[in-house]
Amino acid sequence: MLITAIEPRKRGFSVLYFEDDSSLRILTEIVLTENLRPGRDIPEEEIEELFKRSRAKRAGEKALTLLEYRSYSKKELEDRLSRESGREAAKEAADRMEELGLLDDEDYARRLAEDLFTRKGFSKSRVRQELCRRGLEKELAESAAEEFSRPPVEAIREIVERKYARYLGDEKGRRRAIAALQRLGYRYEDIRVVLREYPEYTEDKDEEECPVPWE
Repeated sequence: MLITAIEPRKRGFSVLYFEDDSSLRILTEIVLTENLRPGRDIPEEEIEELFKRSRAKRAGEKALTLLEYRSYSKKELEDRLSRESGREAAKEAADRMEELGLLDDEDYARRLAEDLFTRKGFSKSRVRQELCRRGLEKELAESAAEEFSRPPVEAIREIVERKYARYLGDEKGRRRAIAALQRLGYRYEDIRVVLREYPEYTEDKDEEECPVPWE
């Protein structure tokens, strides 16, 4: 197919225009390395191959850029890359990052679980849910959550003492504390066990368990 024009675009891309009024957006680097120019006639199968190469290279570059800023699970990275590069190129790039040692789901699961427990104060069930949401396998999520989990009453007691103890003397403060703890994934029964330890806590007769928004 005859190339009739080539126009440079932003972010390192160029658009090739063909005699049948079709066009192809590929990396400018490939245009240069393949010596593509107006007037050159190339087979349709080669056009498809150029497109695949461009997508694969772009996905690889994007993967490296993303991993500079934060860690990803393999599936999470693949899903992110597929938005721009398509599923095939995204999978190839994720596989390559794993081969290079830049992706490690087991290590990622452990580090993320520890962070969610210590920094966010999540419960074991909430941590497990978050790990699965990030694309980690259920068994891996369960293992990582189990490794860093603490007795729920102990964790709740620490959070209440740090953030909510001074608010337990009024109804609004009590409800706020309960709702916040439930959002972290703690069971209503465990929350009440801790709150009853505080003399200023008065249990409301109409106090009810709040829905958990993350489930």
